[in-house]
Amino acid sequence: MTDARGGGTESDKPAPPAASPTPYGPYPGPYPPPYSSYPPPPPYGAGYPPSPYGGYPVPPPPRPPAGPRNGLGVAALVLAIIGLVLTLSVIGGIVLGLLAVIIGIAALGRCKRGEADNRGVATSGIVLGIIAVLVSIAFIWVWVGVGQRWFDEFGGPEYMDCMQRAGSDPVAQQQCEDALRNRVEHGLGVTPTSTR
Repeated sequence: MTDARGGGTESDKPAPPAASPTPYGPYPGPYPPPYSSYPPPPPYGAGYPPSPYGGYPVPPPPRPPAGPRNGLGVAALVLAIIGLVLTLSVIGGIVLGLLAVIIGIAALGRCKRGEADNRGVATSGIVLGIIAVLVSIAFIWVWVGVGQRWFDEFGGPEYMDCMQRAGSDPVAQQQCEDALRNRVEHGLGVTPTSTR
């Protein structure tokens, strides 16, 4: 069959190009190796500076240096002051004074190691603690002397002799107690009042 436009048959026309399986043409060159043969990827972020916008955990800021540990020096001073106040009770002054000295020495150890900075307070606690102990010991002698004098003045030796003579006789013991009571009341200038 001939073409109406000018001769030739359909078989004389060139064939249209074959359509390729990919729209842009075949892959140029050899195919890449399979995925399993690639080297492992580097860890995330390796070799890169940290992002200013996050992504990496930020380490916590360094702790500020600890302040001085001055508690022992202050405790020594407080105990020494309380011990001085309680010197009249003798036991309170001795016990609290000794505690103040011991704690003050421990506080000076901290100062020498650089852990505390209150050497003056610790030294004051030690000195006042020693004074509290010494004053309390002096008051022991005062209490013993005053007690002995009062015991002698108010007839303590006579009362002891009377009680030894009375033995287990309750009437004689009551007479000794009455005699001592009368002597104490007379020595103190107290007039007994009847409560009955």
